[in-house]
Amino acid sequence: MDFIPIALFWGLALIGLFGNRSLLIYLFFATMPFGSFAVFPTAMTMGLTFTPTPIVACILFLRTFINGRAIKFGLSALFAPRGLLMLTAFWAVAVLVTIFSPRFFAGHVIVVPMKVTRFFQSGFLQPTTQNISQIMYLTISVITVVTFARLMIDAKQQQNALKGLCIGGGLAVFTGILDLSSHFIPLDWLLDPFRTASYVLMTDVTLEGGTRRVVGLMPEASSYGALCTQLLTLVYFLRHAITDHFYRQKVVPVVAALLLLFVWLSTSSSAYVALVVFGAFAGLDFLWRAKKARRGTRAGRELELEFWVVAAVTAIVFTGFVARPEIFDSLFRLFDQLVLKKTSTSSFEERTFWTLTSWQALLDTYGLGVGMGGTRASNEVVAVLSNTGFLGGLLYYGFALQSMLRRAYPGDVVNSALVTGLRWSFLPGLTAGILAGTSADFGMKNAFLFGTMFAAAIVSWHNRRKSLATPPKSVDTQNVPA
Repeated sequence: MDFIPIALFWGLALIGLFGNRSLLIYLFFATMPFGSFAVFPTAMTMGLTFTPTPIVACILFLRTFINGRAIKFGLSALFAPRGLLMLTAFWAVAVLVTIFSPRFFAGHVIVVPMKVTRFFQSGFLQPTTQNISQIMYLTISVITVVTFARLMIDAKQQQNALKGLCIGGGLAVFTGILDLSSHFIPLDWLLDPFRTASYVLMTDVTLEGGTRRVVGLMPEASSYGALCTQLLTLVYFLRHAITDHFYRQKVVPVVAALLLLFVWLSTSSSAYVALVVFGAFAGLDFLWRAKKARRGTRAGRELELEFWVVAAVTAIVFTGFVARPEIFDSLFRLFDQLVLKKTSTSSFEERTFWTLTSWQALLDTYGLGVGMGGTRASNEVVAVLSNTGFLGGLLYYGFALQSMLRRAYPGDVVNSALVTGLRWSFLPGLTAGILAGTSADFGMKNAFLFGTMFAAAIVSWHNRRKSLATPPKSVDTQNVPA
């Protein structure tokens, strides 16, 4: 049975490689919810797990940079100071640290292994296969940034990517429904062929009170909650850049509402906090658009609709709370258990141990870091710093800040909406990463975000130059009213 999904994946990937490139873009987002699926049998890869999205990203890279002009663009972008130079430097530092630190500091620095198999597990730093897999994933993330920097210059591929986000969100919901249903009806025959990763999969966890955690086809509930939150923020904030009326008005609201529901069902405390941050930024985004929108325009009508939808939902919830407050008791207990009392749980204690051990490993290596895959943290910032050193962390977060400061030409409506939406969507994901991020690899979602920001800024810059180069129309001063 395991052969069937692998064959299906490679069949679609090869069609995209030799046929329609747009299929690869859709496949990139559609495979994101399959985080526990190994596209190569792990027996063939020395136990390493290669999930589908990074493999699609590699194929999309090959398909995009198949000619000299595209290669020239990629090299120029990677080494341009105002382009991706800091990202290139971050990758180079990560490679050097990964080659030398696990060998130079072997047996002298305490770390938490990436493949944790025991409670509060730690050991001495030494070279492992995780160094290879993590540096490979980071390399794939970097080339994915360059790929989307090239692809998203094309308006057609830009819209394909935005529709692909909706498809990825829909599949995240669908896999969540399957996992939720498997608690009541036997669906192991359908789910198990997609749960073939070599790392530990926590797919059957029950909270106090009997609440089952929904994990979809991700390794654990926290990663599924993070995925749903990331897709929710991207779909919600980028909807204004979608030109297809059906997707923008019909598909996005349904997908966003269902993703919101399954973030809750994931019972991930980090996803809940990220959801609060998302809500805050959604409110700020609403106020920002309300300030600029004019009554009677499409933007004005959308704002009015959003206001009345939120008002109606709030009124229904408030009425239900007043009439039957006991209905919400189970929700309050769940929130109290997962968020308010999180610091008293063994999971929180272990994750804090990971982060503190990784931070100490950074200090024990004099700020050089232990190399990619050298230690596991439960904080994205500590993971980046402990794996790549203070220099690597400075370069990566410097590049992230540079990306967030990129601007679009105000006259370019679609790219302005794209840049604004990407800015709003970055911080909720960063919040979730700070609370539960285990790897220094910034991942496929951020790779898409960074590459698209760069492409949108380039297109807007060219559009601005074009508009300035166009001579103004001559004015008949005799007919100008006084």
